[in-house]
Amino acid sequence: MGEKRSKGCIWWFIVLVIAALVVTAAVITIRRKSGRSSGAAPVPGPPGAIQKKYSDALNLALKFFDVQKSGKLVNNDISWRGDSALNDGKAQKLDLSKGMYDAGDHVKFGLPMAFTATVLSWTILEYGDQMDAAKNLDSAQESLKWITDYLINAHYSENVLVIQVGDPETDHKCWERPEAMTEDRPLIQVNTSYPGTEVAAETAAALAAASLVFKDVDSKYSSSLLKHAQQLFTFADTYRGSYSVSIPKVQTYYNSTGYTDELLWAASWLYHATGDRSYFDYVTVKNGNTFAQWGRPTWFSWDNKLAGTQVLLSRLSFFESKDSNSDNVILQKYRKTAEAVMCGLLPDSPTATSSRTDGGLIWVSQWNSLQHPVAAAFLAVLYSDYMLTSRTPKIYCSGDSFTPADLRDFAKSQADYVLGNNPMKMSYLVGYGNKYPEYVHHRGASIPANAKTGCKGFQWLTTPNPNPNIASGALVGGPFLNETYIDSRNNSMQGEPSTYNSAVIVGLLSGLVTTSSVAKSFT
Repeated sequence: MGEKRSKGCIWWFIVLVIAALVVTAAVITIRRKSGRSSGAAPVPGPPGAIQKKYSDALNLALKFFDVQKSGKLVNNDISWRGDSALNDGKAQKLDLSKGMYDAGDHVKFGLPMAFTATVLSWTILEYGDQMDAAKNLDSAQESLKWITDYLINAHYSENVLVIQVGDPETDHKCWERPEAMTEDRPLIQVNTSYPGTEVAAETAAALAAASLVFKDVDSKYSSSLLKHAQQLFTFADTYRGSYSVSIPKVQTYYNSTGYTDELLWAASWLYHATGDRSYFDYVTVKNGNTFAQWGRPTWFSWDNKLAGTQVLLSRLSFFESKDSNSDNVILQKYRKTAEAVMCGLLPDSPTATSSRTDGGLIWVSQWNSLQHPVAAAFLAVLYSDYMLTSRTPKIYCSGDSFTPADLRDFAKSQADYVLGNNPMKMSYLVGYGNKYPEYVHHRGASIPANAKTGCKGFQWLTTPNPNPNIASGALVGGPFLNETYIDSRNNSMQGEPSTYNSAVIVGLLSGLVTTSSVAKSFT
């Protein structure tokens, strides 16, 4: 009896030791992946409780990417959408059938499409666990790949990038479903003779960020994305010039205000994707003083990436110790500017922007008024989570202190405004809640699937009836400063949705969808 008991005790002791070693190894691995030393930050764990309001809205917002898809649709669950633009690029022996239509029209604009992919990648990298818990991760990855497949094919030569498919002038003379298009679909490209630094750099950022998303999913595809990203960045930086100058016709729709922000943005993503010191040096000692506009808060958008870059590089300051003090000093400049952005958003901050509606919505632009507040709220929830994970209790705004919870509350306020907590008591996310826009400025949504319109289906633009098809998940332009919204199909200023609006609302909702978030290493 004694011998058996003794052997049993030894056996259980061995089992316990092995179990302890396994748990310890797992914790060390997770902590290494989180970019923090042992004990310096909470160990990334499972997401907290799902917030149904944000989960439902996130599921809906992701559907708009399906509404906007070009090409041969696979597993299509949008009943009124079908295959379209299958011959895009075919005359030039390119397959540009994929990608997404920009907004309510049928042009593929490269700059906002690439920005959409970058933000969607960032969202998946930061909040993939939360998205997975809400059963939205697969949809987000599939939509991202639909864009990156297109961007890879658009970069068909090392120093050439197709940056537009379709002629906006021709397109806007038609009101038709994309499935019925018969007009010519010309291509516009940038190259060494007609440079387009901002669009090439933004595409590099998108592909670099996406390479991290797909690194553990499809390593071969990830490597291809990264190769294209590096080539595009070299092209963008070597042949500097704004595409708005090289190709004046693009000014009408997506005029660029400069390209230095895109260069910093792209280099920052390439550093995260590769760890190559040259990209870090690019955004710090080489170009930081010239390009970064430290201490000058800006608004994050498809045209200006500085605030996004500052928040992204703050990650390094929060989670990674650099080799030299000078490195850390420069990263602190990015972080301080990111904090200045946050201080401008917090309503009780001494430096808070006074540009808000009475209902509390950040107000920047009359056209597409929701773009900037939603993008700003996305950055705020990211920064809040960086603070929580790194155990940074406060930021200081002209002497007043604010917590991660304050930033999260601001982010919630903007999300809740979008979802119906506003003076109009309506949701600006189409399909969410009991009241939302019914006359969305969107060709496909406005025309019955069986209608034979040809190019001139303008009766569907002017009809007094609501859209026959719901553009599920579309984030429309938004209210005026006086909190009013005119639900008219002709009101493109307020009623036209876009894929880049979808990207930032998906990012914001993904950050709010669970009760807790923990930032982790991208690599």
